[in-house]
Amino acid sequence: MPPTLASLVHHSALKLTVRAGEDRLDVPVRWAHVSELADPVPYMEGGELLLITALKLDAEDPEAMRRYVRRLAGAGVVGLGFAVGVNYDEIPKALVDACAQEGLPLLEVPRRTPFLAISKAVSAAIAADQYRAVTAGFAAQRELTRQALNSGPEGVLGALAAQVDGWAALYDASGAVVAAAPEWAGRRAARLTAEVERLRERPAPASSVVGGPEHEDRVELHSLGTGRRPRAALAVGTAAAPGTAERYAVHSAIALLTLTTERSRSLHAAEQRVGTAVLRMLLAGEPDHARAVAGDLYGGLLDAPFRMIVAESQSGTAGEPLGELAEAVEAAAARSGEAVLVVPEGERLVALAADGGAAVAACAAYAAAREAERGTPEQGRADEDDLVVGLSAPSGPIAAAAAYKQAEQALSVARRRGRVFVEHEQLAAGSVLPLLADDAVKAFADGLLRALREHDATGRGDLVASLRAWLSRHGQWDAAAADLGVHRHTLRYRMRRVEEILGRSLDDPDVRMELWLALKATSAE
Repeated sequence: MPPTLASLVHHSALKLTVRAGEDRLDVPVRWAHVSELADPVPYMEGGELLLITALKLDAEDPEAMRRYVRRLAGAGVVGLGFAVGVNYDEIPKALVDACAQEGLPLLEVPRRTPFLAISKAVSAAIAADQYRAVTAGFAAQRELTRQALNSGPEGVLGALAAQVDGWAALYDASGAVVAAAPEWAGRRAARLTAEVERLRERPAPASSVVGGPEHEDRVELHSLGTGRRPRAALAVGTAAAPGTAERYAVHSAIALLTLTTERSRSLHAAEQRVGTAVLRMLLAGEPDHARAVAGDLYGGLLDAPFRMIVAESQSGTAGEPLGELAEAVEAAAARSGEAVLVVPEGERLVALAADGGAAVAACAAYAAAREAERGTPEQGRADEDDLVVGLSAPSGPIAAAAAYKQAEQALSVARRRGRVFVEHEQLAAGSVLPLLADDAVKAFADGLLRALREHDATGRGDLVASLRAWLSRHGQWDAAAADLGVHRHTLRYRMRRVEEILGRSLDDPDVRMELWLALKATSAE
């Protein structure tokens, strides 16, 4: 601990006597300063023990002493040492009363105790305190390093919590709590996810302090990682601001956890290269080779139904949205203990994730949040720069190529419909009619039916309506004619005119299909 007024009073060589402020002797002393100025306040920083002989003070004037002591207390001076036997044989009553009124400790310094002895005592105590803090800091660093080698991040958090007499928590790239010490701190750390997210938006290294009436303690947040975007974050909760030794421990933990994070990043890059090879083998129809290469790394993923995810930005370039999606998917898989394969593929991101698992759910949740943001003007994102994601139906290693094609088809539909996320199963369960809204389909339909519409525009018949009725009745003449309110021979004549104008036979099922889709596409306008 730093020196206090009480420790100076109990110093056997100084022989100091307390004359006022006995209940405030436990305050730390930052320095001992000698000044005979009538107003030394401009030269004070706070925390000093001021030593005087009252050479230039009217120490017997009560009003002057009240003003003098009040200014000292307001400047943060923690105590006043008065040397007797120099200018005054004893401390004037006006000064004693002023100090008692302001609650400022007043120490009587005997003539045989020079001010230099007090300054040396304070300096020695401060040096001893700093030495103890540095020694304790080095000891904490050794313990944290030992825990990092033997127990990983969890051991570092446990040792750090013990060193600061508080708690510590580690967050992943998505802002979720990865580990906490002690165990009860996990719930408290989870309440800080919003603050961690704000910290992640700042360039690393970054830190912030959370505290106030709404919080149970003082919490420091520190980003971890050497890149522009933090890979993780550390929270340290304490009852008060950490001292020198505790600060050493926090800084050591930051360094060790950053090394762990960067090492994990290198391992992740190596795993990603293996994942790329596994994906290529699966798409090439070599599932056995893919299993052999994957080994234990992705083997569990290839033994159960998986989903194929294909994502890209609408501008066709890889960027931050793809990185954020990869982080969300990988973090969700890590928290749930799932295997996941995430591979940047040129301008795309491809992922294999367990069907019904947390990674697929995280992908859908991230896409939903992205879609909600797209319509918010303050987000400032242009549609062409946003994310599109396609998800395949459940599949297995043998059908991986088909699953990739399904995900591509879903992604194509998402792009055409202005959506962020589309599942292939939604296409199979829905209708083909929404796909006819494509501009190319409409142009084809207009061209196919133009001659019939031009014929009807002259008032020489109603060929388009007749064709629609005949096709809707599957070529049944009587039923279609009844729908139109005409004789069946009239309808037969109109269908012959349709064939003559189009130059195509209605007996051809392909012709009938194209005409029906063209009618549906134009009627949707």
